[in-house]
Amino acid sequence: MTVVDPSAVDAGQGRTAVVMAAIRDKLAARSLAPGDRLPSIRRFAATMRVSPSTVVEAYDRLAAEGLIRARQGSGFYVTGNGLPPLALTQAASPHERAVDPFWVSRQSLDADEAALKPGCGWLPADWMPGEALRRGFRALARAQDPVLSEYGGTRGSPTLRRYLLGRFAEEGLAAGPEQLLLTGSGTQALDLVCRFLLRPGDTVLVDDPCYFNFQALLRAHQLRVLGVPYTPSGPDVSAFEALVSAERPRLYLTNSGLHNPTGASLSPQTAFRVLQIAAAQDLTIVEDEIFADFEPERSPRLALLDGLDRVIRIGSFSKTLSASLRCGYIAARADWIDGLVDLQVATNFGGPGPVAADLVAGVLAEGGYRKHMEEVRRRLAQARREAATRLEMLGIVPWLMPRGGFYLWCRLPEGVDSAGLARLAVARNVVLAPGNVFSVSQGAGGFMRFNVAQSRDPRVFEVLQQGMEELRQGG
Repeated sequence: MTVVDPSAVDAGQGRTAVVMAAIRDKLAARSLAPGDRLPSIRRFAATMRVSPSTVVEAYDRLAAEGLIRARQGSGFYVTGNGLPPLALTQAASPHERAVDPFWVSRQSLDADEAALKPGCGWLPADWMPGEALRRGFRALARAQDPVLSEYGGTRGSPTLRRYLLGRFAEEGLAAGPEQLLLTGSGTQALDLVCRFLLRPGDTVLVDDPCYFNFQALLRAHQLRVLGVPYTPSGPDVSAFEALVSAERPRLYLTNSGLHNPTGASLSPQTAFRVLQIAAAQDLTIVEDEIFADFEPERSPRLALLDGLDRVIRIGSFSKTLSASLRCGYIAARADWIDGLVDLQVATNFGGPGPVAADLVAGVLAEGGYRKHMEEVRRRLAQARREAATRLEMLGIVPWLMPRGGFYLWCRLPEGVDSAGLARLAVARNVVLAPGNVFSVSQGAGGFMRFNVAQSRDPRVFEVLQQGMEELRQGG
């Protein structure tokens, strides 16, 4: 959330107007959607560094304009009336932009080559199978002309689909060709599912915390997003059951294995109860499998236990092969896949091109992929230990030690705000991932997600220490 600039106030822009502008900015960016509750007056006053009476006046004026409304004893809520067009323009500088679910993405994707990115969501380039990709490109150069120049089929590369179905069968998930669709990316897979199953205003459950781009995409679809507290064994089942019963969400979106950002894995007991509750309330579940190959041994999967009845599996290859090759997939009921095929044709005229899909298929099928992942898992295990040790020396403590993957979800020392720390760090060319960008409830201000593979440079820890000292001294 934007912090009041005293110089702007002194220049004649009243504090109330600044607070109102901050709310309007969040409405324009869809950080606040119709039905969302605004922050409490006291909490928002602290965030904006103004008095509670200023926030009361700002809320009252926005209510008079019809943008928000008060509910007796509950607070203020977004109405959706007069909602401005979706704002996708970039702020002039990182310091002028709210630290929201788009913030880390923008900083990570647009950072210069010299920037350190412990907050980003991918492995370093030199950890990826570069030689295997080059061999794949050389093989594609000898491919027949249609592969290099024509559209692919509506369901995507048959070769890659056969490979994926074989991988599913190895884990015990029986699925036919009619239950699998290739997409342009994992994000596009989720976008298609949202377009297919949901309408603006529908309620969707996500984990709290969850992957920040889940929130960004769901808000772009103008959905009502609610968070269920996440535990080391999966979603809090009691809270999950209460939310599903009271709010009747259409969809629940989650990672079961190596959850992002916490690194937790789903327990069998939690998986069983989640599926029971979903069946009782006719709830569809989307399970993102993007980190599956980072697990040393597979944890329980909702899609496997459910058999792709009410669970949809999505995934991609950006974390293990290349983020430059955009290719993902959806596995679901055959009748849903048939509808999703038409939707993808309408919105993208097909899925990933044959060049990308055939290259991915070739690299996955060659014998070196499994060896590559074994080496990555070994390197990550060492990097997790080293990063955890160095972070703990600064008083930054992992919430848990994951079984695999490259994330550590860490609690900062008492009184250190992760958004403030991230702003100080980005000014020093270090991109961090502050906790509240992952939290629907905004209850993770004292947490930070670290990518251990991107945290090997000592300067990361120097900037962390300097930033925390500066925050303790009052900025």
